[in-house]
Amino acid sequence: MGQSCDLQAAKNNEEHHTQAISSRRLIVRRGQSFTITLHFQSPIQKFLRALKKVALIAQTGEQPSKSSRTQATFPVSRPGDPKWWRAAVEERDASFWTVSVTTPVDAVIGHYSLLLQVLGQKQHFLGQFTLLFNPWNREDAVFLHNEAQREEYVLDQNGLIFLGTANCIQEEPWDFGQFERDVMDLSLDLLGVDKQVEEWSQPAHVARVLGALLHALKEKKVLPVPQTQATQEHVLLNKRRGSAPILRQWLTGQGRPVYEGQAWVLAAVACTVLRSLGIPARVVTTFNSAQGTGGSLLVDEYYNEEGLQNGEGQRGRIWVFQTSTECWVTRPDLCKSYGGWTGRDLGVLGACDLVPVRAVKEGALELMPAVSDLFASVNASCVVWKCREDGKLELTSFNTKYVGNNISTKVVGSARCEDITRHYKYPAGSLEEKEVLDRVQKERMRHKKHRSIHPPSCESDDPLYLFLEVPSFLPLGGDAQISVTVKNPGNQEKAVQLVIRAQAVNYNGVLATDLWREKQSFSLRANEVRNRTIHLSSSSFEHNLPENSCLRLTAVATHSASSLSCFAQEDMAIERPRLAIVMPEVAEQYQPLRVEVSIHNSLDSPMKDCEVTIFGRGLIHREKRYKLNPVRPGKTLCTSFQFTPTQLGPHRLTVEMDCDMFQNLISHKSVTVVAPEFSA
Repeated sequence: MGQSCDLQAAKNNEEHHTQAISSRRLIVRRGQSFTITLHFQSPIQKFLRALKKVALIAQTGEQPSKSSRTQATFPVSRPGDPKWWRAAVEERDASFWTVSVTTPVDAVIGHYSLLLQVLGQKQHFLGQFTLLFNPWNREDAVFLHNEAQREEYVLDQNGLIFLGTANCIQEEPWDFGQFERDVMDLSLDLLGVDKQVEEWSQPAHVARVLGALLHALKEKKVLPVPQTQATQEHVLLNKRRGSAPILRQWLTGQGRPVYEGQAWVLAAVACTVLRSLGIPARVVTTFNSAQGTGGSLLVDEYYNEEGLQNGEGQRGRIWVFQTSTECWVTRPDLCKSYGGWTGRDLGVLGACDLVPVRAVKEGALELMPAVSDLFASVNASCVVWKCREDGKLELTSFNTKYVGNNISTKVVGSARCEDITRHYKYPAGSLEEKEVLDRVQKERMRHKKHRSIHPPSCESDDPLYLFLEVPSFLPLGGDAQISVTVKNPGNQEKAVQLVIRAQAVNYNGVLATDLWREKQSFSLRANEVRNRTIHLSSSSFEHNLPENSCLRLTAVATHSASSLSCFAQEDMAIERPRLAIVMPEVAEQYQPLRVEVSIHNSLDSPMKDCEVTIFGRGLIHREKRYKLNPVRPGKTLCTSFQFTPTQLGPHRLTVEMDCDMFQNLISHKSVTVVAPEFSA
């Protein structure tokens, strides 16, 4: 009995929200039926008695086994177990059967072979299909109730990652590209390193394994920031516009490495891999994040006597920002209330367990060891020490700053930033926050872990008060006004030494370079307040600012009558020149679309070797590059481009500019492509 099989890939994929991956390969989501057509070469009546014992076999993995749930044999035209594989004939005639196949809602994901078996004897290969998690199925462990959230966290390929500082959040457009031709296969290839294939039915296991594997790949591919930032090699290596090229490069071993200054792309790549397999995921940025603390709620920072950052503390450090990946999964291994958004710090915690965000908020340290680390990352406080020339450490009168504020992610269905700090911690000063911190303190004391969560006292009988005010950002080519206030609250005159300093700090809190210093001495009478206003110009150091760094301003005030130093510190984002894009919000398919791009040179030097790159899935077939004329100081460069959109729906155009002054200046604009209107 000869036969062939039509897997109806185009129709099934559209019903399973996978048509963006392929219209030729069958890619379906578990717990949802799909339809295949069996064509028989001989009239089916001759084999009707035999066909009553027709069964289908679905198998995955290198060594399929019924005992490991990687192989299933199930009859056709029988109701079957609703929790198991099922097949039923929907339509038939003399030469074909249309069969509806339903997979279990907790089936193992991966590439499957589908076979036909008659009378329990010879097996006939019908084809291959890929099974993914299903956020649309209420019984699936990754189910999301809201359709807009499913569109955002599973289907949307255009992302935003938030960088900068807590007071100046800057967005970075990112192409997740989870539906590019090979990304799903690459993700499954990566998962294939894990030999516990039967556990691939559990999204928490899959997310945990993939996170650890990506972390290991990243560690092998990260290089230190080169000394010469402007080399052509660095320009090429520094291009990171989306996840798919990075994933390909990591897995083939032939690609370009990621520099330390851009290691945060790991969170974006992890988000891509999870979405490609059907697990809802998003990138989250925590500003002023305590990292490497070992669970301690106190973080040490060290500065020398003139306010220059000096080494790393034994209990970690405060990162300017830290990106991580959250995924949406139920946790049957935990109590019901801990399902939902689950986070992990992919850059630091390595192969640790997935941590429910709610467990962090409630301080449930007993749930799993990793809760302690994430709890500390958003609840620790910072203690600043002065390193004296003789090697001794002195505590400064630094006003303790609490970390983990402005935890940000992209708004569903909008190119805006959403503050989700409330998901990680109760409001500062609230009764709930106090109860959580008290419970955490008791839990840690019970296990005799770490020191008190309260910073050590640094009271002085002869103090100075120091205040530092800075704007939220410093524009390249512009100035910033800094205000330093020193107050003598005592009843005696004091001789004061004040040092104000600017230094570039990488996103991970590590000193990049010292930029500027001003030192002065003066006397303060009893109860006198002195204010010092400084105009800080970026022109003196703008060429020394590494990408993704911020400006850290410090002020240190001391007087001879006391060994205690007053310390103040504020971070400023660096605002680079902005690309302006002018284009319609709606465009017609297959009709030319004109875009205008402009940039103003606010720097003191001309922008030379200017090159603009434009790209956008569904808008431009391949990225296009254009050489532009130099832009003199104070002048604005305007140019226009034309292309023809080919795909209907919402899309994003991204424009990137490079020149001798900076690299990777990126802007973006959304456009909706509609069907053309034909005149009667």
